[in-house]
Amino acid sequence: MKKKILITGAGGFIGGYLVAEALKRGYDTWAAVRSTTSREFLTDERIRFIELDFTSHDALKQAIQAAVEQNGKWDYVVHNLGATKAANYMDFDRINCGYMRLLLQVLTETGAVPEVFLLMSSLSVMGQGDDKHYTPFRSTDIPNPNTRYGVSKLKAETYLQMQSQVPYTIFRCTGVYGPHERDYYLMMKSIKMGFDFSVGFKRQMLTFIYVKDLACAVMDALERGPLRRAYFISEERSYTQREFRAIVARELHKRLVLPVVCPLWLVRIVCFVVGWWSKMRLKTSTLNSDKYKILRQRNWLCDVSDAKRDFGFSPRYSLEQGVHEAIEWYRQAGWL
Repeated sequence: MKKKILITGAGGFIGGYLVAEALKRGYDTWAAVRSTTSREFLTDERIRFIELDFTSHDALKQAIQAAVEQNGKWDYVVHNLGATKAANYMDFDRINCGYMRLLLQVLTETGAVPEVFLLMSSLSVMGQGDDKHYTPFRSTDIPNPNTRYGVSKLKAETYLQMQSQVPYTIFRCTGVYGPHERDYYLMMKSIKMGFDFSVGFKRQMLTFIYVKDLACAVMDALERGPLRRAYFISEERSYTQREFRAIVARELHKRLVLPVVCPLWLVRIVCFVVGWWSKMRLKTSTLNSDKYKILRQRNWLCDVSDAKRDFGFSPRYSLEQGVHEAIEWYRQAGWL
């Protein structure tokens, strides 16, 4: 009998790849969406859609109970729903922690607690890295988030860890890139135009994970990973901004790219002003005080040895290979 999997946030960038990988492995795949969710990248006829309203306990329970009564409970649940930008910082807690808490409550009430509940968290829960010796984050390090986004993710992790009846796995992902993604795409677009903007003059070590590698890691962890553990997910090596720029420029056949380094004090002012103006307009913004703390961080290295040991984590894509594939898609889609 096919394993059944429920993926929340299925209409998002990462969610679409999780759905695709689950289908590839032969799972009975359920994509949780809202009525307004775009299904542009969810076109496979094998996908079973379920509309879940996380703003209402009763509506959420009714939808899940109906699905479970008709089809049985899901073997795996991947909670990929979350907010990375918010006009009101309280929305981070409401969405990143509150929605997960509500989902766990309803799964428990309906007798639908899965074999594994995997939470997509973030490396941001760790807070400021070691920018003196550039020591990688390790599994023994105590999380100490310095952004509201990171705090909301840690709250979700902590709540999940307190649920003794829920077999869980937590993924703390670094920067995820690939086709359909928009933030790294903007950086690539800027490089195509001949400019590469970076922040601060001190060396910054960046880490990445290609979205297809992340999707494979999720399924591997569900199938083979130990329970009640948190894992860092990243390509094993790190890159400087210069190395990232060179890889993208080479793929774009761009011979001359002007590096523009913005001092931290200027970035801080810009982030504050843009964030304040967006908040006044009740709009989300890429730049804000939270984003400034992320931009100024110099060390994003993390130790993935636990994931390698426990479920054979081994990214297939280097940054060069991933950027090549992503840029090919952006070209074909008319983005670049």
